[in-house]
Amino acid sequence: MTLITFGIRLAELRKTNKISQDKLAKSIGVHGAVIGRYERDEVKPSIEMAVKIANALNVSLDYLVGNTDLILDKDIINKIQEIQKLDDKNKEHLFALMNAFLRDHKTKQAYLQ
Repeated sequence: MTLITFGIRLAELRKTNKISQDKLAKSIGVHGAVIGRYERDEVKPSIEMAVKIANALNVSLDYLVGNTDLILDKDIINKIQEIQKLDDKNKEHLFALMNAFLRDHKTKQAYLQ
């Protein structure tokens, strides 16, 4: 089993987003060579730097550091945070709508197979 390291995830995300090491480095305030060292797992970033990288790549820090394989973009995270602020009754209504939508989507997918 291959261990997916911070460096591997960083390189994959950067390439997927078509961002050069230099461009990413400038956006977080470091030299381009630093990003290369992170990607090769020669050094690990501080938690503050890892947060800046996650923000620049628009992913959760949990994904970047390997705590989850689920990529949650910032828009999804922001929606989840808004939902958490709702009162229980509004959460219940929202979850009922979401459950109905997901059920319908799964049903449509089953018929398409």
